[in-house]
Amino acid sequence: MSLTLRFLGAAKTVTGSQYLLETDRAKVLIDCGMFQGTPDERIRNQVPFAYDPADVDALLLTHAHLDHSGQIPRLVKSGFSGPIYATAGTIELAALVLLDSGKLQQEFAKRDMRWERRHPDKAAAEDKDQLADYQAALDLATAGEGLLGSPAMGPTGSEATREHVPTQIEPATEVTATLASTDEPAIDLDEPLYDEADARTSLASFRPILYDQEFEVAEGVHARYLDAGHILGSAIIVVRVEADGTMEERTIVFSGDLGRPGAPILRDYTAVKSGDYVLVETTYGGREHQPEAEAIQVLAETVRLVAQSKGVLLVPSFAIGRTQELVYELDRLIEAGQIPLLPLYLDSPMGSKATDIYRRHTEYYDTDAAAVQRAGETPLDYPNQIVTNDVKQSEQIERAARPYMIIASNGMLTGGRVVGHLRNLISDPNATLLFVG
Repeated sequence: MSLTLRFLGAAKTVTGSQYLLETDRAKVLIDCGMFQGTPDERIRNQVPFAYDPADVDALLLTHAHLDHSGQIPRLVKSGFSGPIYATAGTIELAALVLLDSGKLQQEFAKRDMRWERRHPDKAAAEDKDQLADYQAALDLATAGEGLLGSPAMGPTGSEATREHVPTQIEPATEVTATLASTDEPAIDLDEPLYDEADARTSLASFRPILYDQEFEVAEGVHARYLDAGHILGSAIIVVRVEADGTMEERTIVFSGDLGRPGAPILRDYTAVKSGDYVLVETTYGGREHQPEAEAIQVLAETVRLVAQSKGVLLVPSFAIGRTQELVYELDRLIEAGQIPLLPLYLDSPMGSKATDIYRRHTEYYDTDAAAVQRAGETPLDYPNQIVTNDVKQSEQIERAARPYMIIASNGMLTGGRVVGHLRNLISDPNATLLFVG
């Protein structure tokens, strides 16, 4: 029996996580994420899948962030009909993320269509550039030359991208990664990858599973989910491939994104002590993080300085994970009497909905957060918080009495409500912009 692992994203880039595990009896995807970032990165989402989605038996999802789950509706729309396995917390968060993604894509497509009608000449030039970018992404995806040999793993991928090239884990005949089509694209690059209805349809394929209980994913392939400590329901996936007459049993560990030990609310990740092969997140592999206690003290000192100057503290934050951690730490600092009780504007509708999901799944909490919850307190609520769910409320924050704090999406300042706040505050000497994480 042959066992092949193909890297189809998150290689030499930090988004678009996707792996295809193939044996003679099964095809299993691990994650199906969206490329995010620059237009050159995002155009890669339009490239046809490197396999026929209808041939895939199952999908294992590590967690709900868009760079791991964002292509699932497109996968289902393209013919995938198997189960999608994830923890209950991941399923709820993925529903939030994917429905929002589909809605936004529809809105962006309508906006672009209106712009093109008003500026036909510019639109034609942009379409030409976009098509060239798409072709470049297609060429990268099919690159097969310049393979770097690895004695342990066989071909590891294109020197240019390290993607869409099979990695042969066990000795077997050489496999070549091919796209469904490498012809000139017969697609409208301005169309959304999927819409809200497509996202809703894909949710019917999700199947909830528990941590630390092995189950059979497809014939001869078994999976066990372990706590990754990253966001609610996030998982390390341990995949065990059964032995047959020609190959011994093999275990492959997919780390997903790993939470930082000691982070608030959720338990630390579960240690994995054995495995034949490990695929581990290395986004911050070469960086030494600031000690947690020191980071919290920096947060406390910043809040105190903002209060003294009667200013504004603006914190760009990811809606899922980081927002909940920030509110938790601010609530603990208030409880400890280390900061004044400034008004806190939570200006992220998705962040508010994600917090509601966090509240419902206390089974994922660590010892400290669980103790706070049992004591009747609300660890995910700051005592003087104002939730702004519509745009008008968001715009009115600018006229609020100072001092106050704003936590707004998105965390990378590439879009969302935080950009509007930044525009208002960037030249204000009494405004502080605080990046966390």
